[in-house]
Amino acid sequence: MDRTRFCLIGAGRAGMVHARNLAFNIKNADLTAIVDIDSKVAGKRGEELGVTNLFTDLDEALSSDLFDAVVVVTPTFTHREILVKCAEAKKHVFCEKPMSIRPEEARAMIEATSKNSVKLQIGFMRRFDPPFLHAREVIDSGELGEVMIVKSVGRGPGLPPPWTYNVAESNGLLGEVNSHDFDSTRWLAGSEYRRVYAEAVNRKVKKLEKEYPDFYDNVVCTVRFDNDVIGTIDGTCPVDYGYDARTEIVLTGGLISIGEVRGQAYFSCDVHGVIRENAWGSWRNRFKDAYLDEMRSFITSVTDDRPTLVTGQDGLATVQAVVAANRSLKSGAVEEVGS
Repeated sequence: MDRTRFCLIGAGRAGMVHARNLAFNIKNADLTAIVDIDSKVAGKRGEELGVTNLFTDLDEALSSDLFDAVVVVTPTFTHREILVKCAEAKKHVFCEKPMSIRPEEARAMIEATSKNSVKLQIGFMRRFDPPFLHAREVIDSGELGEVMIVKSVGRGPGLPPPWTYNVAESNGLLGEVNSHDFDSTRWLAGSEYRRVYAEAVNRKVKKLEKEYPDFYDNVVCTVRFDNDVIGTIDGTCPVDYGYDARTEIVLTGGLISIGEVRGQAYFSCDVHGVIRENAWGSWRNRFKDAYLDEMRSFITSVTDDRPTLVTGQDGLATVQAVVAANRSLKSGAVEEVGS
């Protein structure tokens, strides 16, 4: 198989990042179909991308012979049903994060892809970002000794979609935004989560308190891994000042720092000494190249029949940690991950 034909399932903002890459920026991929429950959205996206095979019904799309793989970019609570259907139709699956709401859903997704011998990759693009990759290489080399502490910041400029406001049915901010932090921290620590303790508050979106009393827009987690690496994960959404993804790794022989708030090569200073710089406006800009490289990696897994670099087990591990953190918010206690 020299080229891989794709169907986009879910043509929203995140879906269009992958769609544009597949349609215009990756030479051995073809975007041949789009599925979206809104026919107007599907039509508009199809016109932009040059795709004429448009569907509002997934079963109808799967009954065709138009694609080899799917990119699932729909609300998290739909992932299990969609992925299992695609796997049973023998389609390889790239699934955006978070993998699922509950661990049992993630396990069912892993089982379906394994049973049907199709590839599954989870969209944790930080693993393909050059600074994160370099950090992992330095850690693996041992030149700075062993990892002791990993601190990860994940903050978004605007609110996640409304379906995330009910934390019990969505995992809230920890799932929708900070799942990236849970995955990258685990990856850099090189170990599985043992336990987590979390505190959260709602400070900026008070209008949601009455209808969604468990909603939070600020959260801080303290984590411990099986290899005794410790760390923190903090998230805020919305912060309004921009997109902020930073990581700090303290090792026995040094320090690694990844990322910064500044997002453009712009700096000014006026006669009063006031300095102005530009922050990253969006995750789409900050991780532009990583989104390309993660999809290229997935295609290579499909065409060369290789294991994917971010597996269903990686997705499950993050879901387990997020669920434990939300459980900690309720209990006020340290929670074991996976229990």
